[in-house]
Amino acid sequence: MRLRDLLMGCQVVQTGGNLDQPVLGIAYDSRKVGKDFVFVAIQGFRADGNRFAGQAVANGATAVVSASHQPTGWKTSWIQVADDRGALAKLAANFFGNPTAQLHAVGITGTNGKTTTAYLVESVLKAAGFPCAVFGTIEYRGPGFEHTADRTTPEASDLELLFRKVLDGGWKYAVMEVSSHAIDLRRVEELRFEVAAFTNLTRDHLDYHKDMRSYFLAKKRLFTGLDGEVPRVLVLNSDDPQFDELNAIAPSHVVSYGLTSSSAIFPKSFNLSWNGIEAAFATPAGSLDLHSDLMGKPNLYNIAASIGIGLGLGLSLDSIRSGIEQLKAVPGRFQRVPTDRPFRIIVDYAHTDDALEKVLTGAREITPGRLIAVFGCAGERDRTKRPLMGKAAALLSDFAIATSDNPRGEDPVAILREVEAGMAQVPHANYRAVPDRREAIRLALTSAKAGDTVVVAGKGHETYQVIGNQSFDFDDRVVVRELLNELAAG
Repeated sequence: MRLRDLLMGCQVVQTGGNLDQPVLGIAYDSRKVGKDFVFVAIQGFRADGNRFAGQAVANGATAVVSASHQPTGWKTSWIQVADDRGALAKLAANFFGNPTAQLHAVGITGTNGKTTTAYLVESVLKAAGFPCAVFGTIEYRGPGFEHTADRTTPEASDLELLFRKVLDGGWKYAVMEVSSHAIDLRRVEELRFEVAAFTNLTRDHLDYHKDMRSYFLAKKRLFTGLDGEVPRVLVLNSDDPQFDELNAIAPSHVVSYGLTSSSAIFPKSFNLSWNGIEAAFATPAGSLDLHSDLMGKPNLYNIAASIGIGLGLGLSLDSIRSGIEQLKAVPGRFQRVPTDRPFRIIVDYAHTDDALEKVLTGAREITPGRLIAVFGCAGERDRTKRPLMGKAAALLSDFAIATSDNPRGEDPVAILREVEAGMAQVPHANYRAVPDRREAIRLALTSAKAGDTVVVAGKGHETYQVIGNQSFDFDDRVVVRELLNELAAG
């Protein structure tokens, strides 16, 4: 590909150099530049990519794309663009041949439920005979690749490469969790989603978005079309207050779901237990009776969303039922930890007040005894949710234990003081603050009696804990099992 062709559709301000030179790759990290690469200099939050343009050229770059003016005396091709992140997305789409335009791509956004819904969609597609790539909070996997996600959504060039691998591997389907950060930072610009789904909107990421309206508007862009085209099917939660605004984008494209008969897809009846969910759903294609090993009322929404997505992709009710029933668990999402003790243990990723409220309410519905909650709030993230999470835990559990999540550079004790301010608002609340997460879990397990449920919330699938600038091995599920073994050994 020539540089001129690579720049097609890009908002170029000024060009300097040979536009007919060949391009063999794109990189935004100077360390990953090779011969005849284009280096896109991103002005990030912590570093300015323009500082590394010289290193990129030394590593083989023959052109630099930047939102900054060409430096005085610069000899290599320099392309000034209106927006560096938007340019990276357009260049990547051009270089990799717009793979999502040739795939059945599903994008899922919302505060909670994205991961579980994505896993359900993957399972439904597999049951229909279609392998499906998955990109999300836990991992990225597809034909020939599978690795842990370092964030929900990679940068645009990494994404386009992965989608290209999906297409070249002969797969036709992909499902992706689309975060508000990714949309706002234009990592998903130029992707074409055939189906877009909305789970819900609750308080989160206000350290970045500043207010709920900005947070919602970022997510809304998935439904107006990140490539300028409205997705063919919009699967929307009609119980969420944002439904009307999203529905107004393209009413004829909408498949609604919820828990009431005002939705196109809803449970006519359901039963929640420790064994999972038994439900009969009304759908536009007929009634669907199913059993799911997933637990709790929030998963009724996730299942309903997956039904809507499956129908939107033209799948049969039999395939949808089979796929839902074949999914046994989602890592760190209302996940049972097996034990021979007379109480139950659940690990969940809930890290917002709404998510914590939902998981504790769901656990209460299947708990004959007391509900014990262990939870934490991350450091260097939205501080406004800390007292709200504390209040939710104190209100909804019989014994709430606040502890560290990933404190990062903050003092764990200072974080807990902010959490305790919310817990103290609840009259007669029974709570403790234990900074050491392992000891907090130990306290919960030693406090549990027959019939109780222990919920360990906040980290879910994560296998590490970030303290200061170091990452330590820490998996709630592993720690729970280790502590159970210690208790059994006396």
